[in-house]
Amino acid sequence: MSRLHLFDMDGTLIRGSSACLEIARELGLVAHFQALERDLSAGLIDAPGYAVAAYQKFESLSEAQVAAAFAGAPWLRGIREVWADIRERGEFCAVISLSPNFFVERLREWGAHEARASVFPRMPFAGAELDPSGILRPETKVRVAEELCARFGVPPQRCVAYGDSLSDAPLFATVPTAVAINADHHVNDLASHSYSGNDLREAYALVR
Repeated sequence: MSRLHLFDMDGTLIRGSSACLEIARELGLVAHFQALERDLSAGLIDAPGYAVAAYQKFESLSEAQVAAAFAGAPWLRGIREVWADIRERGEFCAVISLSPNFFVERLREWGAHEARASVFPRMPFAGAELDPSGILRPETKVRVAEELCARFGVPPQRCVAYGDSLSDAPLFATVPTAVAINADHHVNDLASHSYSGNDLREAYALVR
């Protein structure tokens, strides 16, 4: 029977950083976004609130800057190799992230079957409004996982989740197998496996 592997991106596939922080480096706004992330972690703002605040700073963002941020992010090693192995075994892999879709969807080119993320307007933004209803929340990951299970014909008990922090806790609490990657206490206690390091192949080996 096939399995569905569900990967978080910020802090998990990207170690110690996030899509918005990497974009902030291109825009010269790292300090501003670090403060936003602290507020998010402290519960002072929620995921839609973070997205709205981030979008206000993305007004002049270009495709070239997004591409540079993506290329320069501190990705774990071995992502393409892990996803190629999953595909070769007839299994499925997907990324579910609260980050902007214009960044996350680039991971399909690396071999992900699906990439689900917060929906932002198309670039160039040119004053387009951000719809907060399209922003993913931590609990939304569970619903997306259920949708992907139905799409790929995989029972929920055959899901494996990979994550690092509070945004992954709802999903970790619902799947039978979960790998905490460079994680904090929010998910370590919920995980069936734990990994600290820079290579996704080593984390993947724990459930292979």
